[in-house]
Amino acid sequence: MARKLTAKEVRRICDPNTLGFESTEGLKPVQTIIGQSRALQALQFGLGIQNSGFNIYAAGLPGTGKMTAIVAFLELLAREKDVPPDWCYVHNFKDPYQPKALKLKAGTGSQFQKDMKKFIETAQTDIRKAFESEDYIKRRDAVAHTFNEKREVIFNQLNQMAHDKGFAIQTSPMGLLLIPIVDGKPLTEQEMLALNPKEKERLGKLREEVQEQIKDAMAQMRNWDKEGTEQVEKMDEDVVRFVLGAHIEELTKKYGQDNADVAEYLKAVEADIIENKNIFRSPPEADMANPFARMAVTQTFRKYEVNVLVDNSHLKGAPVVIETNPTFNNLMGRLEKEAYFGAISGDFTMIRPGSLHKANGGYLVVRIDDIMRNLMSWDSLKRSLRERKIIIEDLAERFGFISMKSILPEPVPLNIKVVVIGENLYYHLLYSLDREFAELFKVKADFDSRMDLNAENLKQYSSTLCAVCGKESLRHLDKVAVAKIIEHSSRLAEDQKKLSTRFAEIADIIREASYWAGIEGQSLIGGAHISKAIEQKEYRSNLIHERIKEMIERGVLKIDTDGEAVGQVNGLSIIALGDIDFGRPSRITASIAAGREGLLDIEREAKLGGPIHTKGVLILSGLMAERYATSAPLSLSARLVFEQSYEEVEGDSASSTEFYVLLSALADAPIRQGIAVTGSIDQKGDVQAIGGVNHKIEGFYEVCKAKGLTGKQGVIIPESNVENLMLKEEVVEAIKKGEFTVYSVKNVDEGMEILTGIKAGKKLKSGKFEKGSINGRVQERLEKLAKGLKEFERKEEPKKKSANNNKAS
Repeated sequence: MARKLTAKEVRRICDPNTLGFESTEGLKPVQTIIGQSRALQALQFGLGIQNSGFNIYAAGLPGTGKMTAIVAFLELLAREKDVPPDWCYVHNFKDPYQPKALKLKAGTGSQFQKDMKKFIETAQTDIRKAFESEDYIKRRDAVAHTFNEKREVIFNQLNQMAHDKGFAIQTSPMGLLLIPIVDGKPLTEQEMLALNPKEKERLGKLREEVQEQIKDAMAQMRNWDKEGTEQVEKMDEDVVRFVLGAHIEELTKKYGQDNADVAEYLKAVEADIIENKNIFRSPPEADMANPFARMAVTQTFRKYEVNVLVDNSHLKGAPVVIETNPTFNNLMGRLEKEAYFGAISGDFTMIRPGSLHKANGGYLVVRIDDIMRNLMSWDSLKRSLRERKIIIEDLAERFGFISMKSILPEPVPLNIKVVVIGENLYYHLLYSLDREFAELFKVKADFDSRMDLNAENLKQYSSTLCAVCGKESLRHLDKVAVAKIIEHSSRLAEDQKKLSTRFAEIADIIREASYWAGIEGQSLIGGAHISKAIEQKEYRSNLIHERIKEMIERGVLKIDTDGEAVGQVNGLSIIALGDIDFGRPSRITASIAAGREGLLDIEREAKLGGPIHTKGVLILSGLMAERYATSAPLSLSARLVFEQSYEEVEGDSASSTEFYVLLSALADAPIRQGIAVTGSIDQKGDVQAIGGVNHKIEGFYEVCKAKGLTGKQGVIIPESNVENLMLKEEVVEAIKKGEFTVYSVKNVDEGMEILTGIKAGKKLKSGKFEKGSINGRVQERLEKLAKGLKEFERKEEPKKKSANNNKAS
């Protein structure tokens, strides 16, 4: 049964005296997420399970505090976790184009880098000193002296042998020459030519014998030279190995005792230094004037450096990384390059970490809309989670834009939990369109935008308000201000039994209220400050709303708030502008004529009606058929239109309004213009709940106020929307005074009786409605229209036949 709602029913009042405190200053700030038990359980499960693919998608409306709550929860959880290891990149002595990744204990990466730098500097000094020492010089000279003595002996033997054969050995740039000797004197070239053939033949044979022996002696001397060089080389290696031994052993003991990769790397460093010992033994000033030589030396020593990719020395637990700009490089790391004498190059020392490296062993938080806006970021994140390793590569090279040779660092093993934050829309789209999404993000943490209003939640809500004030050093709220916040929270939730969890909006109200309290020199935020903050926030955004009200008040937009009219009613709609929503009354009219077109929606015909609005009109047609066309089809041509509406009309909240205006036109029953209507209907005539009920009522109230409140004005809403009412205090006060009324109805008959003051009428056993009732008058009008149409068609039939015969002839 239709009823007038009381002031208590249209707004739930929070009594400040029931809160149990005088101000939030004496409360203990809450440290956990409130009102999100479902999301919390999902987070705890997703972060606790260690199997692959159980990453988390945190879904919910913006402003529900997802990011703040998740980060606070992760930081609390991370404190109990072990600090993950450091990661370094070092030179790969086997393949310089594939730098090696080394894992070290947490906090030791930077120290290892410093120790390696110090080790190389010490090695340079010690190796140079070792080669300059007297002991080394003596040992090297001893080896050289031994082989020089052997060379001298064999040279003497060769000279004696050659002399005995009649030859003298003479050195030249071309090698050793044999000069024949006669009577102790070397023969000249002319004398050689003057010799008889037999003598020439004899000397030739002797020369061959001597040359053969010289050849054997030279081979022996080359072997001795090689042996001497090898002995000096081995001695040099032993010297370098001895110099490095203690340092390598110390480094291995410190970093490689339980780390085979580090121990292997240190062995490789030692072997490479021994191989390149001549660079270490050279004075540091050598070739420094030559820039190319200086570059070569610099590059040589750079390969012994350690590039600390991830340094976790500052952590007290697992890392929590929030990536606000998840570009490909920010996420996966980058390969930097440098130009030197026109050449662009890069090495392992220019590998830079990404968010995945920094969060490795912990947690990464990223917004889905941020990562989707960046090329290849989403695909690369999925690949890393799928392969469980981080691959650093050049994005341009990946697309084939650059073909120059580059390094390919060894992938770093990945152990991470990724929390992606976004709206439900993204979740459903990814789940249905991205095949890998369901495998990689198996846990959904759904954040609700509302929570139950009960005693326990009120305590937690108040503690949350205390936490907001304390965190941002705002003025605390007195109990009246807290009560106002709670009422506003229920208004945001559009439910008297709920509280909004859109803490971003609540926090903004507190910030503004703190400002106004400061202007007035108050130490606490009062209820008046909260009310002013809410009003001022609305005022800054409601210029369009004010302009529409002004146009209605001046008659540019025709809205009647007094009197009666047939086939005309005030409907209510919502205009959403992003930062503000407000209600706007719309004049809906209906015209009736005989015909068979049925119900025509002008908005649809003009392509200004959305699909849900069209559905509402079709349901209305079904209700008309259900009520009035059980024995014969409707003979009706009716048109419905939103007057002075120039934008798309969407939603079915006006379907009851359209039904009322249609019945008014059919029954010739005037409708009270001071009553506006909202509510959708089903095919049985029941009035169903709609959204934005508070804004709609307030929108019509403001128009009535501007034109003058008469006490006969009000709004009809569905009974099922009563618990959604959290009207402004001004409207509540008007209802208290009897200047404005809110009616609730369960079906269209109740609404029609309020609008017309005429009984709706029940259907009798005969199939007729009660005579004189609204339904009875509608039924009678439809029967008259049907008879009139039938009579018209009967009269027109001969004319049609005559016209057809003329055409045939």
